[in-house]
Amino acid sequence: MSAVPRLVIAAPASGSGKTTVATGLMAAFAARGLAVSGHKVGPDYIDPGYHALATGRTGRNLDAYLCGTELVGPLFLHGARGCDLAVVEGVMGLYDGAAGEGELASTAQVAKVLRAPVVLVVDASSQSRSVAALVHGFVSWDPEVRVGGVILNKVASDRHEGLLREALESVGVPVLGVLRRVAQVDTPSRHLGLVPVAERRSAAVEAVAAMGAQVAAGCDLEGLLALARGAGAVPGAVWSPAAALDFSPPPPLPVPSLGAAPPDPAFGPERASSSNAGRAESADRRPIVAVAGGSAFTFSYAEHAELLTAAGADVVPFDPLRDEELPDGTRGLVIGGGFPEVYAAELSANEPLRKAVTELALTGAPVAAECAGLLYLCRELDGLPMCGVLDAEARMSERLTLGYRDAVAVSDSALAVAGTRMRGHEFHRTVVEPGAGADPAWGVRTPERRVEGFVQRGVHASYLHTHWASRPGVARRFVERCRTS
Repeated sequence: MSAVPRLVIAAPASGSGKTTVATGLMAAFAARGLAVSGHKVGPDYIDPGYHALATGRTGRNLDAYLCGTELVGPLFLHGARGCDLAVVEGVMGLYDGAAGEGELASTAQVAKVLRAPVVLVVDASSQSRSVAALVHGFVSWDPEVRVGGVILNKVASDRHEGLLREALESVGVPVLGVLRRVAQVDTPSRHLGLVPVAERRSAAVEAVAAMGAQVAAGCDLEGLLALARGAGAVPGAVWSPAAALDFSPPPPLPVPSLGAAPPDPAFGPERASSSNAGRAESADRRPIVAVAGGSAFTFSYAEHAELLTAAGADVVPFDPLRDEELPDGTRGLVIGGGFPEVYAAELSANEPLRKAVTELALTGAPVAAECAGLLYLCRELDGLPMCGVLDAEARMSERLTLGYRDAVAVSDSALAVAGTRMRGHEFHRTVVEPGAGADPAWGVRTPERRVEGFVQRGVHASYLHTHWASRPGVARRFVERCRTS
């Protein structure tokens, strides 16, 4: 077990100011010279980008649904290694988690797993004495959750602050900060949340600095640091990508009801598909895996690149908006999520890169695409030509598709053998009209059963965002396919 000073920043509901407070605290403590680690509960890709600006370190996610409760502590320790303080931003309301799953994936569950004190951010704009009843309810709901303090947000005046403080005296929870209603920091949003840092870097730097100044001026930093230092050891060992690749998973799940052949028992989801001869021939090579980035593809978990590197690949980023070629020697391609619909015209205009992606896919090289990556591989997006790797058309929709998913691979692919169980998350406002020539990637319960995604040659493309730390063998399988394709 390892002791890392830590705080969980939570709220009664979304929109209370968690991101402003959490990011501001990271920036304020970093400005004091502390090494700060930023973490986000849940599958959110965008907030960790702001955390990274505030701390100068990679933002990390802690998702008990995607990765399992047992990995929350180890992944936290991996991200917080060598830090003086870790700040964990919660998701939604403190006790809100995966729908129909009790406390699973909630901020409260993560706080309990990490044995971390919670600081409750309360939007006090429309209440005075009632704040005491609200805080009392959150403090007493689960005795295992330790609410160590309150930060009052959107407070109108000194008189308003006095009323709030007086009411909270009866609850016995200290007020560790008061933020005024005025001068809210500019953090623009769109349909999937805040605008990512990569799309507004200079403005985002200014916004994070403003958050830090606002929080430093309104919060008791010494009191918050003392609360963080009072946390005990975090149970579990530090996660490492190299050690994770030796992980032995549960056996694959039979999927005859979804129309796929049952998995070969001699070929588990965490084992490479190449022959012994092929492995011996290429054991000394580190294949280059190109990973899409830039403004259009900002959704990726840091652990994916770390696992690919540990599995023997050289990970090379590229920007599909600017680069007209894939990195020299590319043997595999990973295209994560993002906002391709915002950049559809620019992505379409980069015809040389679209052609390079298509040519690579035609060779049978491994290609892993999630959500935005799926759209990029389609024939077109909202009428604009894309790569055409998949015989499918994509378009924007008014309907938001959102939620955690239980999935099982229904086709052998560069990522997994049929029967591999995995959990994912969907979050998009697009629809893909499939054509022909591909097999489905996943069987999904939402709660109805359906098939989803595409497997074609070396391509695995799907709407599902997955966290490879939960199934590290997919990285090893992908890299082995890169060596032998």
